[in-house]
Amino acid sequence: MTEEERRQIEQKVAQARERIAEAAIAAGRRPEDITLVAATKMNDAERVRAAIAAGVDVCGENRVQELLEKYEQHAYDGCPLHFIGTLQTNKVKYLIGKVSLIESVSSLKLARVIDKEAAKAGICQDILLEVNIGREESKLGIDPDELFSITEQIAELEHVRVRGLMAIPPKPQPNQEKTLYFDRMSKLFIDISAKKYDNITMDCLSMGMSADYTEAISCGSTIVRLGTAIFGARHY
Repeated sequence: MTEEERRQIEQKVAQARERIAEAAIAAGRRPEDITLVAATKMNDAERVRAAIAAGVDVCGENRVQELLEKYEQHAYDGCPLHFIGTLQTNKVKYLIGKVSLIESVSSLKLARVIDKEAAKAGICQDILLEVNIGREESKLGIDPDELFSITEQIAELEHVRVRGLMAIPPKPQPNQEKTLYFDRMSKLFIDISAKKYDNITMDCLSMGMSADYTEAISCGSTIVRLGTAIFGARHY
């Protein structure tokens, strides 16, 4: 990558930090309580290293194969790594021991497979439960009405620890409040926190991406996942 491209990433991370701080302060929160995840999908190891050098808190990868390739290239060295994409049960074994948090646990079945693989590795894997807050047929995720029941069952697993919730809300319709789904997620997060389940520490609410992360912060998000806002538009 060129020096100019490196500077652009540095500038965009700084701009994102400023907007995060403004949104947090406006909501009566501390900027340092918001984790900035660089969504590194389709960015090579060099660009990932540039984002880490620019000061992102975490790298978040969407695809297992891409994560493994960059992991071998030491792209994430010195930075925590999250998995934030759709996860198939047969790919779980490749993530255990490499990622500090799996944000996209979309079913009880997937949680059980993670528990099994973590047990083999002798570790406890931190996870977030992905909620299909808009009940979209095209998206995976736990139905909000089933969240409490599934959470209770996952709490019984010995080798996973639920750290909170994650969501990718639908795009708001015309005349619809942009924070509608963020507000609903925040309420679920608060309600589950109040239950005080064993083996569950509700300290992470991951919602908000490049187009809407300031709104998500205003509704209580503790983790924002930024790709385009850091690396520019992806070219598929």
